[in-house]
Amino acid sequence: NMLSCWLSRLCRGFSTPTGRITHLSRGSLSRTLVLSSQRRIPEFSSFVARTNTCGELRSSHLGQEVTLCGWIQYRRQNIFLVLRDFHGLVQVVIPQEEVIEEVVGIKDAKTEALRLQYRYLDLRSFQMQYNLRLRSQMVMKMREYLCNLHGFVDIETPTLFKRTPGGAKEFVIPSREPGKFYCLPQSPQQFKQLLMVGGLDRYFQVARCYRDEGSRPDRQPEFTQIDIEMSFVDQTGIQRLIEGLLQYSWPSDKDPVVVPFPSLTFAEALASYGTDKPDTRFGMKIIDISDVLRNTEVGFLQDALSKPQGTVKAICISEGTKYLKRKDLESIRKFAADHFNQEVLPVFPKASRNWNSPVAQSILEEQRSGLIRLMEIREDDVVLLTAGEHKKACSVLGKLRLECADLLEARGLVLRDPTLFSFLWVVDFPLFLPKEENPGELESAHHPFTAPHPSDIQLLYTEPEKVRSQHYDLVLNGSEIGGGSIRIHDAELQRYILATLLKEDVKLLSHLLQALDFGAPPHGGIALGLDRLICLVTGAPSIRDVIAFPKSFKGHDLMSNAPDSLPSEELKPYHIQVSWPANSEAEKSSLNQPYCPES
Repeated sequence: NMLSCWLSRLCRGFSTPTGRITHLSRGSLSRTLVLSSQRRIPEFSSFVARTNTCGELRSSHLGQEVTLCGWIQYRRQNIFLVLRDFHGLVQVVIPQEEVIEEVVGIKDAKTEALRLQYRYLDLRSFQMQYNLRLRSQMVMKMREYLCNLHGFVDIETPTLFKRTPGGAKEFVIPSREPGKFYCLPQSPQQFKQLLMVGGLDRYFQVARCYRDEGSRPDRQPEFTQIDIEMSFVDQTGIQRLIEGLLQYSWPSDKDPVVVPFPSLTFAEALASYGTDKPDTRFGMKIIDISDVLRNTEVGFLQDALSKPQGTVKAICISEGTKYLKRKDLESIRKFAADHFNQEVLPVFPKASRNWNSPVAQSILEEQRSGLIRLMEIREDDVVLLTAGEHKKACSVLGKLRLECADLLEARGLVLRDPTLFSFLWVVDFPLFLPKEENPGELESAHHPFTAPHPSDIQLLYTEPEKVRSQHYDLVLNGSEIGGGSIRIHDAELQRYILATLLKEDVKLLSHLLQALDFGAPPHGGIALGLDRLICLVTGAPSIRDVIAFPKSFKGHDLMSNAPDSLPSEELKPYHIQVSWPANSEAEKSSLNQPYCPES
């Protein structure tokens, strides 16, 4: 169904449309090609039938003979054809003397079929073509930067591995040995560390990774990352490498990347933005107003400030009374109560209308001037105030900061410039976090191979919950696009953290511990999420728009209907039986029936 199979009748025997460009016009369609005869194949399109792509033709091609291949998107009056391929589209004008009976005789149904076929092959939209092409170009530039300019070795690590402690849930793959399973690695973490122990020094891979966690707008069960590891490096060295990598591979149609990227500690990011991945394209920072309200007589503020970790925090919404309605503020309060069990109070220090509740009015009567001065409040600004434990108060305001930005932009106020790319390093994360199901135990905040901060080594043996890590994240416009760390290269320290602090079975990692015992160099690395990075660069609403064959929200492949069931006979070699839910009896029965092809 390629155009060459159909237009041969239009062009009197030519296998593909071939002609001389006699003029180009610019209208709703970008280019017009008038066909005559003759052809030549320039070096650009070696090994294929075409001489140019449909999106390539410019005024500089006037007078040249070209051969195009593609799909028919549209036909009008048997004279104008819109031809489209992966690179773009072109309008083909067939001279009147070339319009023969065979053209007139083509049925609309066939043209429609061709159009539908093209839409399927188009991978959903023309924008998708741009996204995939840009993705390929950035990967090639990254490989060139790392391997050609900086001596990294591109190595493909195994896809099948064993289950390892910590991190995300892994996909389990059965083997033919009873009771034994492989796992798909969520990252090549251990492999690349072992390469450093083996003396490789600099490793790079465009790695396919897997997490059995379903799908979200910014995550897929299978994803691609730019995986990097180096020996004899520190945190600053990794950061400078990545800044240079992004600057080198950045698309030419975007504003240049400015380096070095700014940096915040985890504690600073939480205190100012309420999150460890702040969008720094706009302000609305969190302000601690505890000192201003220290002597308040308002009950819920007194209760919060009387506790050891109690604070009062606030954000200022510039011109909020102009853009927000009362129902918006009620929705904000309800959101905070439902999701954080936290009271949020709107305050209007300088509003032209009195929107303040009695409690808010009481606060203003006491400390209006101090609040206005500290938060630099102007006419028609709205202050959202909350009180409680530091982390909880910051987290709720960090979420409301983004919710308010969405509301303001929906009303026409631009806060987050879509053409601005705001990079940020976040460093000095906690090494451990309390487990949600058992706060008395610890789990790794990043992964169990992350090295502790050199200044906090002694705290490992006394107050491990206070230890900072040598973990660093790269954030772009409020999304984490990369994460890495300096690794533990001392075998005894790694054993202590695994066995004593994390209560993990060290036998599961005996291969790594044995390698570290042989003498490992100091090493560290990082992984950039390629899908998420391309999604942000192109402005796509979801990473599914930058992947050729993405999974659905539930992790399903809608084209092939995977994951799918298997008959019990095919499961026998793997010593597996399926425990079917009660409502799946019909499916179970159909799978056990012999296969009968339809006649």
